[in-house]
Amino acid sequence: MNKFITAIFFLSFISCNESQPKELNFYGEKITLNNISDFVKVKNLTENQAEVETKIEGTILSTCPKKGCWMNVRIDQDTILVRFKDYGFFVPKQGQENNRVVMQGIAKKDTISVDLLRHYAEDANKSIEEIEKITQAEYKISFLADGVIIN
Repeated sequence: MNKFITAIFFLSFISCNESQPKELNFYGEKITLNNISDFVKVKNLTENQAEVETKIEGTILSTCPKKGCWMNVRIDQDTILVRFKDYGFFVPKQGQENNRVVMQGIAKKDTISVDLLRHYAEDANKSIEEIEKITQAEYKISFLADGVIIN
């Protein structure tokens, strides 16, 4: 089943529905479209299990509008926060919403502090009122990517 999903995803990249095929844009370490993992492996991480190295695909919901230093990505019914290894690369700051993305790196369940959540809200140009409403840390899946493909 996983190979079937990977094949469908790859074919969507090279389909001829448009006059020009969409370009693949690589950021960070150059990765391939091969061996994309099932997100269930990531979702089943426990608090005691540190992390898993994987390659997953999803849809970009938003990127950091100030630097391009993070993305929120929808995978299945989940939204994950994606940051980039060693702050070593960035993605475009705008125009990436609803684009498909393949990411390779380390996934883990992580506690994101109030300060960091407020920082991300500030980066996303949220109002002061919205930022001040952030009063609790969040426990969620985060992803540290060493390579990204955006289509």
